[in-house]
Amino acid sequence: MKQKKIPMRKCVASGEMKPKKELIRIVRSKEGEVSIDPTGKKAGRGAYLTKDKDIILLARKNNQLSKHLNAQIEDAIYEQLIELVEKEKQSSHE
Repeated sequence: MKQKKIPMRKCVASGEMKPKKELIRIVRSKEGEVSIDPTGKKAGRGAYLTKDKDIILLARKNNQLSKHLNAQIEDAIYEQLIELVEKEKQSSHE
């Protein structure tokens, strides 16, 4: 049986190629609205981050998301990302 190809994406902060499932997608719509895209299916310009608090903080420090999405990134977005990662970490440890 033919093995299914795993979609790979590059984390904008670490520069690592990882399976899409291990990353979080942040998307900027045509209207310039930036949001977290847990499904990975929203229309618009996307950027991927590794599901790791340190990577998210690095992206925030270096302003990676705003460079990739050509948009102003609110602190709330980074806080939501960190929350999402913490929740996932807790649920995987249970």
